[in-house]
Amino acid sequence: MANLSEYSTITIDLSRGQAESLRRTGFVDVGPAPGGHWEVTATSYVGSLVVDGVELLVRPKINAENLFLLLEPGLPPSAWLREAYEYEASGDLLPSVIAFFARTVETTLGRGVLCAYHGREEALVALRGRPDIVGQFKRAGMLTPVACRYDDFSEDVLENRVLRAAVRLALRVPRVDPEDRQRLTRQLAALDNVADVSVRAETFDSVHITRLNQHYSPALGLARLVLANLTLSDARGSTTASSFMVDMNDLFQRFVTERLRRELRGRLDVVAEPTVHLGVGREVPMQPDLVFRSPETGEVRFVADLKYKLAHNARGSSADHYQLLAYTTALNLPDGMLIYCRRPDERRRRTVTVRNAGKNLTLTAIDLSGRPDQVEEEISRLADAIAGGVTA
Repeated sequence: MANLSEYSTITIDLSRGQAESLRRTGFVDVGPAPGGHWEVTATSYVGSLVVDGVELLVRPKINAENLFLLLEPGLPPSAWLREAYEYEASGDLLPSVIAFFARTVETTLGRGVLCAYHGREEALVALRGRPDIVGQFKRAGMLTPVACRYDDFSEDVLENRVLRAAVRLALRVPRVDPEDRQRLTRQLAALDNVADVSVRAETFDSVHITRLNQHYSPALGLARLVLANLTLSDARGSTTASSFMVDMNDLFQRFVTERLRRELRGRLDVVAEPTVHLGVGREVPMQPDLVFRSPETGEVRFVADLKYKLAHNARGSSADHYQLLAYTTALNLPDGMLIYCRRPDERRRRTVTVRNAGKNLTLTAIDLSGRPDQVEEEISRLADAIAGGVTA
C-alpha cells in the first residue's frame, strides 16, 4: 500500500503491467523513473485505488473535517464528525463514507419508508381503478383479464430505488465495519418491496426534491456519491477489491453551488452550467459554472466560474481569466468572478480591470483549511458580495 496526497508524486516499484493498469484508470499519472521504478503522480482525485494488486491511498490537502463538509449533502457537522476522525486516523476514505451513508439512510428510513401514488397499467381478473378501453380492444374481444388503469400507493418509487441500489452496492464492499454492515442489511430488508433497477446519472436528475421527500435529500446525495464513484472488481481468488475515487474539482463545485443556492434563496436564482453563446447566431457554445438570475424578471445579473486548484502565484491562470472574460462578454455583464480554493497565506480577493473592455474580473478565494463553521461563514460572505454586486 502506498500513500500520497493530491498532486504529489511518489516513486514505487511496479511491473510494466501494473503501471499500465494504473495509467488506464485515469485517476493518476504514471511514468518511468530511474532504476526501473515508476513515478505515480496524483491528480485531483482522492480516495482508495486498487488495481492489479496495487493499492494507493490518495489524501486531499484539506483536512478531513472539510473533506466531509464537501461530501455531505446538507447535514450538520455532528452527523459526520465521527467518520471524519476515523478517516483522519486510517487514511482509507471508503469505509468512512460507507459508515456515513449507512447511518444517514438509517435515520432517513427511521421516519418511515417513502410512499407515493403512481399510475399503473395492468391486466387483472377483476376491474381495478378504471378500464383501459384502448388496451381492452387490443385483447381481441377477451372479457378477462380486464385491462385496467389505476393509481397505486407504493414504496416502489424512484427515491427508494436509488437508495436500494446504493445499499446493495455498499454491502459488497470489503473491510466495512460489522455494525455498519448490519445497518445496511436491515435497510435492504426495509426496502424489500422496492424493485432492483439500474441507476444512472440521469436517474438522479429526475428526482425532484419537494417538501414531501425533503428528508430523503441527504441520503440521496450520499447514494449518488456511492453509485458514481465506487468500483468493485474481482481480485485474486475469491476476494473482492474496491476502489473509491472522488474528484475534488467536482466536490468543490457541487458544494459551493448548493451552498450559494441556499444562501441566495429569494435574492438570486443560481443556475448551474447553463449554455450561453459567444458568437452571434448561437455560435461558440459555452457553459459557465454559475449564472445568477433575478427571481422576478429572470435577467442575468452575474456570472462565476469555480476552480478548485489555485495557480501557484495565487493570481489565477491567464486561461481562467480569458474564459471568464468570454462569459461576461457573451452575457453582456460588466463583472464576473473566479471562485477558488485558497491556502491560508493567500489574498482573499483581488480584481483585474480589463483594458479597453471596462469589465472587472474578480478572483475570490475560499479557505478550506479552517473549521467547518468558518468555511460556512466565508460562503455566506461570498453570497452577500454576489447579491450586492460587490466585486472589489
